[in-house]
Amino acid sequence: MKSPHTIIINESPIELGDRRIIMVDMPKLYDCTPISMPIHVIRGEKPGPILVVVAAIHGDEINGIEIIKLLLKKTQLKSIAGTLIAVPIVNIYGFLYQTRYLMDRRDLNRSFPGSISGSLAARLANLVMSEVISQATHIIDLHTGSLHRSNFPQIRANLADKNTVKMAKAFNSPVILHSEGPPGSLRLAAEEKNIPIIVYEAGEALRFNDTAIKIGIKGVLNVMQELKMIHSTDKKSKNHSLIAQSSYWVRSPHSGITRPFKTLGDTVKDGEILATISNPVGDEEYHVIAPHAGTIIGKSNIPTVHDGAALFHIATFEKLKHVEEEIKNRQISLDPNLDATEMAHVQPI
Repeated sequence: MKSPHTIIINESPIELGDRRIIMVDMPKLYDCTPISMPIHVIRGEKPGPILVVVAAIHGDEINGIEIIKLLLKKTQLKSIAGTLIAVPIVNIYGFLYQTRYLMDRRDLNRSFPGSISGSLAARLANLVMSEVISQATHIIDLHTGSLHRSNFPQIRANLADKNTVKMAKAFNSPVILHSEGPPGSLRLAAEEKNIPIIVYEAGEALRFNDTAIKIGIKGVLNVMQELKMIHSTDKKSKNHSLIAQSSYWVRSPHSGITRPFKTLGDTVKDGEILATISNPVGDEEYHVIAPHAGTIIGKSNIPTVHDGAALFHIATFEKLKHVEEEIKNRQISLDPNLDATEMAHVQPI
């Protein structure tokens, strides 16, 4: 007889105390190569929260894959309360082809909650919702910047929900950005089901970033500790996340070659020059100006730009000086051998 605590994924019952890898069949490639999505399930002896951690909804965002791989090796998971469900590669098609999208150029993270008879993206979204998200009491969705764009480690979450706020603060990324889930995103689909969900953004597509991975692993464990799924003997960090209620993009005023003066984590003043745009075959040069003060949480990494290209993503805060001090402290905490006077020579996160 099935226990009231049994969960079922892909028609496989998983009981308390079980640790399993469930391979969920997906539509084959057009050469009929079979494709499966691996789902790792770790269940404690005692019931509790069901935390779902997913990565690579965009197939080229690989930091999250490494975060989950290393997370699953942590000794703290040997005696958890509740359940951890981890899906390291949701968009296996994009991962195989090293692209953000599916083969039909659809964005999986604009296709939720999906449908059983729609496009490939809609069908995959529906499968994720029915097999994985339907089990969840809490969700962490791991992302990076898109191709040629890097993100400063940050949590994006709807801070109108108190349980989401607890998760976001517990994760303890350098920055928390308040925002609602975009239409078709997993985040919005989860919010509509009243499931607390946070999105971790850090690094760039198709690149590993060791600092982003380190913060991500620790962040997931922090959330599990907040949910009382694990115990920790680690000292609590003295650094706290900085909460931004809004952000904006600075776009290129002209086409040409860009030379940035600012990078991720830098605070900028109203009217400060962020970069120059120059004519590659002439003498014209234009300034890229910050219209409002804030902190750079995302930037383009490709020098060639067209008029209107998104260059810098800037979060706004009430107390910018406090933000600058906290970010310096966070950098130092990641490398204790540094002091504040050396920060100007540190490669940014």
